[in-house]
Amino acid sequence: MKKILFSIFLTAAFSISMLAQDTITPEVKVKDKPIRPPFQSGWMIDNQTAYVSSPKTLELDIQHKFGKMDNGFSDLFGIYAPAANIRIGFSYTPIKNLQVGYGIAKQNMYSDFSAKYVIFEQTRNNTFPVTLAAFGNIAINGNDTTGTGMLNFYGAKRLSFYGQLIASRKFADWCVIQINGSMSHFNAVDSLYDHDKISVGISGKFQFSPQSSILVSYDQPLKIQSIAEHLEFHNPSKPNLTVAWEISTSTHTFQIYIASADGFLPQQNAMYNQNDFTTGDLMFGFTITRLWSF
Repeated sequence: MKKILFSIFLTAAFSISMLAQDTITPEVKVKDKPIRPPFQSGWMIDNQTAYVSSPKTLELDIQHKFGKMDNGFSDLFGIYAPAANIRIGFSYTPIKNLQVGYGIAKQNMYSDFSAKYVIFEQTRNNTFPVTLAAFGNIAINGNDTTGTGMLNFYGAKRLSFYGQLIASRKFADWCVIQINGSMSHFNAVDSLYDHDKISVGISGKFQFSPQSSILVSYDQPLKIQSIAEHLEFHNPSKPNLTVAWEISTSTHTFQIYIASADGFLPQQNAMYNQNDFTTGDLMFGFTITRLWSF
């Protein structure tokens, strides 16, 4: 009888001890991690993505836009047109969430110095539901105006500035939507233009295979009279519509697209684009990016 009572006593004591341990043990909270990057490049055709490569990553960008397609087969829908535009750029991620870059374009020999910073990242459990990034650049018009054939980067009148906020949400593994708002400023413009322009845009990535996606982007310059310098808007800039097929690997991204704006500098497209996609002012283009990790 004593052995039975002793066994019951030990069992009860063990149960109470385990219950007390469960009661006083604090609940361990699982950290909500950022989502896996939905982009493999800093570019969404003509726009920036809310994506910055991992630290110590170098990105090379080769961008090419052909001439307008309106001449048909005479110049192979603009592919052999003389009005092609090219940009070569580099960007580097020195620390987490910060990217700095430089590029130079054929049109007006624009040199641009840029920076992008991811302020918040979308998390897997939606603790923060979107990724928020800020992008900005300073560009210099290096076009020769002296007839000497030399690049000219001197003078404040050659400067332009661009600032943009990008909000991105990954709704599913195959669907990412971005919206953006931007401000462009040119130190010097023609007499009928304003120095400042505000634009909004929306873009999306729709992935249909492990390597392939469809990209769509639309940017709309706004007519805001309160910041206008003229009573009427003369030659207002047209919206930019782009559609692309993207092929990506872990280190390469290749985008083949149709676009309505012929520039690569975002403030240039926002201020000066006169191509109207509704009347067929479109051109072929492609972007190649290559990533190196150091």
